[in-house]
Amino acid sequence: MNPSIRGNYDSGEDFVLEYGELRFTFNERDFSERSQQAAHRLGFVAGTLDENELEDLVNLAVNGEIQQPASDLGEHVNDCWPELVGPADRSLVHWLRRLIFRSAWLDQRVMEGELDVRYDEQARSFTYVQPDRDDEPVELAPEPSWGRVAYIPRSAAP
Repeated sequence: MNPSIRGNYDSGEDFVLEYGELRFTFNERDFSERSQQAAHRLGFVAGTLDENELEDLVNLAVNGEIQQPASDLGEHVNDCWPELVGPADRSLVHWLRRLIFRSAWLDQRVMEGELDVRYDEQARSFTYVQPDRDDEPVELAPEPSWGRVAYIPRSAAP
């Protein structure tokens, strides 16, 4: 394998996610931001999380549970646990980790020149394209929604 292609994502040494031969390392801020983005994408959180809520979300992504909640989000996770846990491919923890990993994988492919980012004016969103395939869009697997048990921070509540 060419070492300049399919490299491992690295923004620090605070958190590690591994899949097969890939090993992605994250600094605390990067991992926290990716965790919050993943939770938003899954419809599990709305608004911006405060420091304690973000700590609980990161705890959930890293440890697979929140033993000692630091916030209302941690309490919410524990209250809703039966709806959040399930077979590996259907649990909230699985999908948080998957989206954190996927976002870093895509960013690494962009840094290596394998993918480009384009803005779709109609959809008002960004998409990844493959420049060596006439800018063919990268099709990402759809993710489930946890909107039915979403956590809404007090700062986002009406």
